[in-house]
Amino acid sequence: MLYIVLGVITTLFAVVGLGMFAVGVSRMVRIVGVGRPVEKERKGPFGRRLTNTLIETLGHTRMLKWRWIGVAHWFVMVSFPLLAFTVAEAHGEVWDPHFHLPIIYDWTVYGLAIEVIAALSLVALIGLIVYRQVKNPKRLGRASRFANSRSWQAYYVEAYIFLLLVSIFLIRGIKVALDDFPFPVWATPVSHAVGAVMPASEPLLAVVAAFKLIISWLFFMALALVLTMGVGWHRFTAPVNIYFKRNTDGAPALGPAKPMMDAKGEKPLDFEEADPDEDPFGVGKIEDFTWKGLLDFTTCTECGRCQSQCPAWNTGKPLSPKKLVMDLREHAYEKAPYLLQGITEETLAEKQDESHAGVDVLALLQKPLVGTEEEGGVIDPDVLWSCTNCGACVEQCPVDIEHIDHILDMRRYQVMIESSFPSEANTLLKNLENKGNPWGMAEDKRLDWISEVDFEVPVVEDKLPEGTEYLFWVGCAGALEDRAKKTTKAIAELLHMAGVKFAVLGGMEACTGDPARRLGMEYVFQMLAQQNVETLNEVGATRIVASCPHCFNTLGNEYPQLGGEYEVVHHSQLLAKLVDDGRLTPVQPIDEKITYHDPCFLGRHNKVYTPPRDIMAQVPGIRTQEMHRHKERGFCCGAGGARMWMEERIGKRINTERVDEALTTDPDTVSTACPFCQVMLGDAINEKKSKGEAKETLEVVDVSQLLLRSIKGDAPKEEEPEKENA
Repeated sequence: MLYIVLGVITTLFAVVGLGMFAVGVSRMVRIVGVGRPVEKERKGPFGRRLTNTLIETLGHTRMLKWRWIGVAHWFVMVSFPLLAFTVAEAHGEVWDPHFHLPIIYDWTVYGLAIEVIAALSLVALIGLIVYRQVKNPKRLGRASRFANSRSWQAYYVEAYIFLLLVSIFLIRGIKVALDDFPFPVWATPVSHAVGAVMPASEPLLAVVAAFKLIISWLFFMALALVLTMGVGWHRFTAPVNIYFKRNTDGAPALGPAKPMMDAKGEKPLDFEEADPDEDPFGVGKIEDFTWKGLLDFTTCTECGRCQSQCPAWNTGKPLSPKKLVMDLREHAYEKAPYLLQGITEETLAEKQDESHAGVDVLALLQKPLVGTEEEGGVIDPDVLWSCTNCGACVEQCPVDIEHIDHILDMRRYQVMIESSFPSEANTLLKNLENKGNPWGMAEDKRLDWISEVDFEVPVVEDKLPEGTEYLFWVGCAGALEDRAKKTTKAIAELLHMAGVKFAVLGGMEACTGDPARRLGMEYVFQMLAQQNVETLNEVGATRIVASCPHCFNTLGNEYPQLGGEYEVVHHSQLLAKLVDDGRLTPVQPIDEKITYHDPCFLGRHNKVYTPPRDIMAQVPGIRTQEMHRHKERGFCCGAGGARMWMEERIGKRINTERVDEALTTDPDTVSTACPFCQVMLGDAINEKKSKGEAKETLEVVDVSQLLLRSIKGDAPKEEEPEKENA
């Protein structure tokens, strides 16, 4: 009688659980479908996308960036589909404790596989549980990557998996005690060890099997009831989200900013024809996101890797990439059911007498996507404008959420439709529109640096001079900012010494538009970009060397969106090659300890980590020491995302945080390969010097300057005499 009762109960749980889960999946698909269409490139090629999905999922390539945690998670992940066999077996065991799966029940390889995966998954899970407690936000506050996560959901999922794994060994142990276990001791040592202390009780086996089934189907019911439980749902949604990621080569969604698309997602927006009432100018409502965006929000596991690496969060600002995604997810799943019913502000006013379970639907529909707490906004403006576009969140996300794209889309709406953005950016935009550079300086100033070198620099007039190997894209900072001009002159002199034939555009060069685009002003970006593409095509440029990583990224990755196809290299790549080819030979030792700062748009966005380090490695005497956060986990200088032209008013300055980290290496010099980084870090170092917290001789230099010093045999910098105390 016991077996019949248990069998009926567990069968009912299975039927209800599967039914609820199917309904939950259907609801989730419909809610995600509220979003706009995605660009067609995301849908293929099928083979390449499927291969990448399998590599990322089964190979755990993104998770393994966190070493043992990635390994532990892999075992827990693999246990889910493999141990489904034991769940199927349990459905027979509640009716008959001696039930076995057909065919494979006595295969030693099957018994061994279940034993190994279950045992290692249990050990891995315990390790992850302990780790979560060690990093508990109640103790560590915002220093914990689990801050802002909903802990109860994680505890529930961990408890379910733990009890499931324990149940497996209890059942196998009872079978050992009943002498009904076909596998040898060597293949199943844990099961035999448990069997040594378990009673030979058939009813107990059936009860444990029923318990295992009930908690398993309750888990599926819980998922169906809580569609926003990312820590539970991600095992189903993550492979789908990875499949539809931006890049089919497996790279994270970095590099180019996503172009604005028309309402159908079929072609980039043409501002001369676009109607903001029909073609969304960015994202102003949750339904303006694409369905891939809504799938991103659904898939978030709340692991906090993005948050732990975010420079804004790490310096006391309100932006947590994780919480931003979670807040958007909650809002989407609150609002979408009403949108699916066709309920709008207008139709709701006609049905004021209808009850909606106590929900203030009108307030929900009118809730601003971006707004202060007083305005009832989903995302606070300070959250939106704290982002530097550094890409740490996207780089670290194990399920390929595209945080920067979503932040940029919300910025676009705020800038172009609401005209709501930090006041300092007004000056930036006016200067870009009127003068073609962020500083608002006259175009003839772009040639001033040429008068400061003692060799001829060809300036393009109509066409590139015959035999030109590279067009040297100097960039606004490189031509107009005093510290960056030193790098420009060093690069030009090195190219001249190596016999590389190059030319510059001078006054014909305008800002690439990167600051405008990253701010969200797509119109100004396209205006500048189209002007530059026209100029580059007219002069016949095909190969470009750029000194600024932002220019490098925009020219090489974003101008193809507007018909500008060029071979673009960063100056560190070209100089490293010239050294390797023997065309440049560093000879003078530079006896200094140097730490290198990775520019975000050179490193994370474009995977250029080695060339700058190769250059320093070839300079005799240099001793390098990496900062704690470097390469893929490098820390931003604070200038990206147009933040260079916006004041930091919340928390610690990002450039100060980075310099504090650099100072822990006790460097003589901080090197980098970006004019923005050079300015930001230089400012922070000067502030440290004024407080007596840094060496008076400490400076920030580009790797090209180090190389030039060694080649020319310039004397190393001398320490200034210590100032007497006042």
